[in-house]
Amino acid sequence: MFEFQWPLIFLLAPLPLLVRWLSKPQSQHSAAALRVPFFAQLRSLSGEHSGPNRSGSFLNLILLCLVWLALLAGAARPTWIGDPVAMPTTGRDLMLAVDISGSMSQEDMVIKDQGLPRIAVVKAVVNEFVRQRQGDKLGLILFGTNAYIQSPLSFDLDTLSTLMNEAQVGFAGKQTAIGDAIGFAIKRLRQRPENSRVLILLTDGADTASTLKPLKAAELAAAEKIKIYTIGVGATEMKVPGIFGSNFGARTVNPSADLDEDTLETIAAKTGGEYFRARNPAELQAAYDAIAALEPVEQEQEMLRPERSLLHWPLLIAGALMLILALSRNWPFGGNASEVSA
Repeated sequence: MFEFQWPLIFLLAPLPLLVRWLSKPQSQHSAAALRVPFFAQLRSLSGEHSGPNRSGSFLNLILLCLVWLALLAGAARPTWIGDPVAMPTTGRDLMLAVDISGSMSQEDMVIKDQGLPRIAVVKAVVNEFVRQRQGDKLGLILFGTNAYIQSPLSFDLDTLSTLMNEAQVGFAGKQTAIGDAIGFAIKRLRQRPENSRVLILLTDGADTASTLKPLKAAELAAAEKIKIYTIGVGATEMKVPGIFGSNFGARTVNPSADLDEDTLETIAAKTGGEYFRARNPAELQAAYDAIAALEPVEQEQEMLRPERSLLHWPLLIAGALMLILALSRNWPFGGNASEVSA
């Protein structure tokens, strides 16, 4: 379907006539013209017609009118509107909040007797989770001392995965702002349909830097009907080498001693979510798999009519007409004045 976005522009069509009508009549300037009594004879001797060529003047007038109308058509923004296209439906609007504080570099996630940094394993599991969420809108929040919305809610899952892979430990500060991360998620999710708002929050510590306290943030989320799933990541045991890296003096420590599981459990309980404990890569994968198993909520399908601008066509037509108008001055029927202005 073809339409003009700004059709009222065509009300300016009579503007040239109005300008001509308001202009000073030519007769008032005739006194300033130098009349040559034998001008007609000179034109006759030179082979030129003595009178104005009405056909040439009329053609020029038509061309000028067409140029003006073409310019108005361009200004009115001609647009071709296509048939309605169904947009992808979403089961949930899902925000991922991932802790990138300093402790996420701890190498206590063991795979084949090899300790890997927590953040590396989290990236791998989150990317796999994102890959399976076709049809959901996903967003990404990274938090440390401060929280940042790295990606708003979007169907563009590839970009979200890229941003997750580029996240660096300590980028948002060394501390942990769980409450602020929840607050950012609330701002993004509160305008979405009530039955689809989900936040998955992953951390390895306790809140140490938030302006908004985590439990208060959980109450606000519950009021907005946002379901929060919390994941506490980090091993409970890690062997620390002894002197010079030997077994002499080696000891076993709990690298997750700072993990505030009580708060994470309370946040999940207040919002109707669930708390998961991930001590190793397998448990982390299982946590995200459990969340992925949630049944999507069917929503009304959104329809979009694609639009394509046709602005270039009236501009090309106007340019072609102006070229014809310029060339017409050298045509045999081009009009000439019978007076020479002084």
